[in-house]
Amino acid sequence: MLGAIITGAAGGIGHILAESYAAKGYRVMLADKNETGVLEEAGRIAASGVGREVYAEAVDLRDPEAVAAMIAVAGEQLGSVDVLINNAGFGIGKSPYELSWEEWDSVLNTNLRGSFLCAREAAKLMRRQEGGGAIVNIASTRALMSEPHSEAYAASKGGLLALTHALAASLAPDRITVNCVSPGWIETGDYDALRLQDHEQHFSGRVGRPDDIAKACLYLTDPTNDFVTGINLVVDGGMTSKMIYEP
Repeated sequence: MLGAIITGAAGGIGHILAESYAAKGYRVMLADKNETGVLEEAGRIAASGVGREVYAEAVDLRDPEAVAAMIAVAGEQLGSVDVLINNAGFGIGKSPYELSWEEWDSVLNTNLRGSFLCAREAAKLMRRQEGGGAIVNIASTRALMSEPHSEAYAASKGGLLALTHALAASLAPDRITVNCVSPGWIETGDYDALRLQDHEQHFSGRVGRPDDIAKACLYLTDPTNDFVTGINLVVDGGMTSKMIYEP
């Protein structure tokens, strides 16, 4: 049985990722800073019967020692670490005139440095395995385009794009693929509350759902998919391909 670690798994896209990998037969480790939330989510997945072996670990990705400890525990509990999804992340919507360096560091150290630390520690385990492993970094279309007051978030996600192809090059000899998924508008709240124009502005005719990201990750981490590495897969209903002019 294969093992997968999902960070940021207490809610949003993360808990759907965890549920999806559990449904595919993976042993799954859910990791999140929110200890209560991640324990509840792991319990929910286990109780649903979707996954046979589901574990939870509270971790602050800004703490290098805590990251190393979490990956070590995952290796012991899962038996093998075949997949890592670096999904955890957050943003602070503030004017660059008001954003403090402490807030900047908090975002970058969670979204970017935390992803690097998780990848490094997981790769140490993957390289010992005959089949290597697969890492997916969840970036954002905000790495490619911006709205005001998103400097720290955009910088962290842009960094993930570069980190992805750098790791893909470095880890290739160890049979580890590294790819990136950049979600666009993925509604994690009340999907039925969205307006018609929310859906119609997408080429796809609808706003994205968390399972759209799960499908992309499952494709990139399929054990037989060893030819796709170093890419950024944009999952946004076509929005970044749309030329927009005000009428």
